[in-house]
Amino acid sequence: MRILIVEDETTVNKTLSEGLNEFNYQTDSAENFKDGDYYLDIRNYDLILADWMLPDGNGLELIQKAKVNNPKTAVIILSARDDKESEIEALEAGADDYIKKPFDFDILIARIKARLRFGGSNVIEIDDLSINPQEEKVVYKSKEIELKGKPFEVLTHLARHRDEIVSKEQLLDAIWEEPELVTPNVIEVAINQIRQKMDKPLGIQTIETVRRRGYRFCYPQKNNEE
Repeated sequence: MRILIVEDETTVNKTLSEGLNEFNYQTDSAENFKDGDYYLDIRNYDLILADWMLPDGNGLELIQKAKVNNPKTAVIILSARDDKESEIEALEAGADDYIKKPFDFDILIARIKARLRFGGSNVIEIDDLSINPQEEKVVYKSKEIELKGKPFEVLTHLARHRDEIVSKEQLLDAIWEEPELVTPNVIEVAINQIRQKMDKPLGIQTIETVRRRGYRFCYPQKNNEE
């Protein structure tokens, strides 16, 4: 599960990132609106933690873009504003939850888990294929497929962007924590594992290679008959 943190207080940002990593969440951190907006352009997130007041904007402005990119992304606004009107404004703007500063980290984690369970990214269902990002599980015609780690994340990302061509660079930025430290060949390895563990045994095709451009999720194959 990937979480974007947009918080301008460096200490709070670092504490959130390190704490969430201990709970096995992958995190990206931004300390201003511009960087948060950049991350939303290149990656999909299960949940966003956004401070209301940022040096170059506010967290509420990120909500709409996040929801356009992925309607199932949950957004939790963090704010020092403790008045009822501010909380109502945030929720009416599209926030899924509102947490007042200072907050207890254990309570924050519980709220995150609840939001991901009930309002975050849910199961991707395409015909007989089901991809559950939360449980890292793939099911085809009631049969569970053993696909974990990066190959699962690549499959999930491409399924979320089905009908789009996704380049290797986009996949690296979206999935790997430090994409600059790995080579594009890791994408080929992940794609090959998907084909070996899933496509070939099941007799289906989920991903097609688009020469010199990248990959496209192609399940189910379109019927070309007139």
